[in-house]
Amino acid sequence: MHLPRRKNIYIYGKCFLHFEPFGNEYLRLERESRSLMMLNFREIMGSMRTAHVLLAMRALLVLVFLSWLMIWVVMPTKTYRNKWSAELLSATLSTFLGSQGTWMLIFTFPILLIAVVGCLYLHLAERSRYFNRGEISRRLRGWRKPALVKGPLGVISAVEIGFCFMFLFLVIWALYMYITGGLSEVSSGVAAEYGEKLWEAKLYDVGLQFGLTGNMCVAFLFFPVARGSSLLPLIGLTSENSIRYHIWLGHLVMALFTAHGLCYLIVWVINGRIYELVKWGSVGISNIAGEVALLCGLAMWAVSFPRFRRSMFELFFYAHYLYIPFLLFYLLHIGFSAFCLILPGVYLFLVDRFLRLLQSRRRVRLLSARLLQSETMELNFAKAPGFSYNPTSVVFIKVPSISSLQWHPFTVSSSSSLEPENLSIVIKKSGRWTHKLFEQLSQPSLQCLEVAVEGPYSPGSTDFLSYDSLILVSGGSGITPFISIIRELIHHSATLSAKTPTILLISTFKTTADLSMLDLLLPISNATTTTNFSQLQLQVMAFVTREQQAPPPAANGDAEAKKLIYFNPDPSDAAVAPVLGPNGWLWLAAVISSSFLAFLLLIGILTRYYIYPIDDNTDEVFSYTKRALLYLLVMCWCIAAMAGLAVLWNKKVNCKEECSPEPAMMPKNLWTLGGEIESEPREALLGGVKVQYGERPNLKKLLLEFGDKSSIIGVMASGPSSLRREVAAICSSTPAENLHYKSLSFTW
Repeated sequence: MHLPRRKNIYIYGKCFLHFEPFGNEYLRLERESRSLMMLNFREIMGSMRTAHVLLAMRALLVLVFLSWLMIWVVMPTKTYRNKWSAELLSATLSTFLGSQGTWMLIFTFPILLIAVVGCLYLHLAERSRYFNRGEISRRLRGWRKPALVKGPLGVISAVEIGFCFMFLFLVIWALYMYITGGLSEVSSGVAAEYGEKLWEAKLYDVGLQFGLTGNMCVAFLFFPVARGSSLLPLIGLTSENSIRYHIWLGHLVMALFTAHGLCYLIVWVINGRIYELVKWGSVGISNIAGEVALLCGLAMWAVSFPRFRRSMFELFFYAHYLYIPFLLFYLLHIGFSAFCLILPGVYLFLVDRFLRLLQSRRRVRLLSARLLQSETMELNFAKAPGFSYNPTSVVFIKVPSISSLQWHPFTVSSSSSLEPENLSIVIKKSGRWTHKLFEQLSQPSLQCLEVAVEGPYSPGSTDFLSYDSLILVSGGSGITPFISIIRELIHHSATLSAKTPTILLISTFKTTADLSMLDLLLPISNATTTTNFSQLQLQVMAFVTREQQAPPPAANGDAEAKKLIYFNPDPSDAAVAPVLGPNGWLWLAAVISSSFLAFLLLIGILTRYYIYPIDDNTDEVFSYTKRALLYLLVMCWCIAAMAGLAVLWNKKVNCKEECSPEPAMMPKNLWTLGGEIESEPREALLGGVKVQYGERPNLKKLLLEFGDKSSIIGVMASGPSSLRREVAAICSSTPAENLHYKSLSFTW
């Protein structure tokens, strides 16, 4: 480069020292570029360090969990019961916590440690760009292919079968070791001491072992129903996906406890000791408390079978509130020391339940509703800015004007990326509750509707973005979770200009009116233009099964088919927001750890200065019932106090956003005119819809012939169980090596 001398430029290395304006500008730009490079380098190094920290945390969590699990393995053995148990008690017994301190250390502390460290892990993972849990999910795709399609358990993958067999092995091992170890200590002399025959004494002991094995199953029972817990996301599960594990465990628990109760009942009836049924001892086991707990469990069990649950859902829903007296009398039956074996699951469930209670007490701001010809409703709520969730999330809705107790789950149809200020759900009129809701929304005089929202509960990752192509198979209202996926992909293709999978949506409907659900693929927003929509490679195939041909167009068009309602929310209504704010995982870790430490401190003081002077750590003087109730009250108070303080603090921090709503304004970015949806975005996205009448889709042909054989294709099915099983069977067949199946069920 030739530089004229009159410019008086001196070159030294790579620096240009110029006394004219363009030289100063060059120096400024060079300094900024260097600063930016250093900033990016530091950010990359920081993210890599975070990834290493996450790997170390994961290794710690696995080690602690395996150690906790190993305790359950060795607990039924004679070595543990005759030697190790006594040594542990003597080594850890204190005047502050008594015998329950030992069981808290062994059974409760490891799981709560996993929950707290898991919260920190999830918080860091969400903010690390170099550590993606979806990558781990992709490595396990082969193991997650359907391995069992037919049967009462539904579609089960190889991983699930493996874990089920391992857990069943643990149950069988525990039951075998308990029974053989217990029976070896039962002799004719022992039976004679209690005035029983040998077989009666053995049956009595077998009943005890059934109860001990049932305790082990109860220890796992509440993990799947703690919706906001960190345990499920750590292994890539959501509460909805794991509800069936809760159902399986519930059946197993009640079978064991029923056998436990029957063994005792048979011995008492034969020996004429019916008075044992109403025994409530001050010290030791309380029989009547166990019987009440068993009756509550049997009532829940009776209405939990699928056919009964679907036909009489409200009875099933209300009957499940019996879990409260079940847990209370179960605690009074076995005492607090033995209750510590199942305490971690119950503790995390109580923390989650109280946080959900606090969130559900807030009325949320319902902005609008869209009613379709198919008697489908879309409710549009205000959402706190910056609050994000993943597609296929689920929220629970309560409408007090219909029922003050009933909460119903619905899939979120909106995308937090495409609609940053709104959250939408789709509801199909199919039962009494939804029928009443549709009637209320259809009233012309309706100005506002009081609604409470709990959630949303999001899946752990958005691994559908990693596939080359996506096949979405839905039946009826099963299209709902796919709406959020398609809206998310619209955002990725339009706003981020990112490569998105090619999508084939196969939807089955009963009537032509149900085709209006396809309109829900577009939000009530014009934030994205027609050209943006066209960037998404979407092919829609709709099948109408109960009509042979398309009906003639209505004389009034779509004026009556679609109805948009705008509400005037109450100024006190709040936007949908996480109960613990944007840093929810950190706050949850603080709530769990602080409440448990406060619980240990208070019961330590209570034990040392109130119980110990009376009982002297013998567990033979102070009433078991009184001790259990005292500890339970302290535990509930600590959870309520710490969770309440965390929620109040976050509410105070977000007070400006929460307390300055715009209730009189319509939602921003509306593209509705005169109650009709603009046609240009709809035509851009849905112009290529193929509708076939009078037939069902040939799923095997459509799935196997779609896309390139070398591409990785994700297949998702949502709808009736028969549809999900059919799709799963196709994906598990030999010709479908590149098809990776995922089921979206409505278990809740």
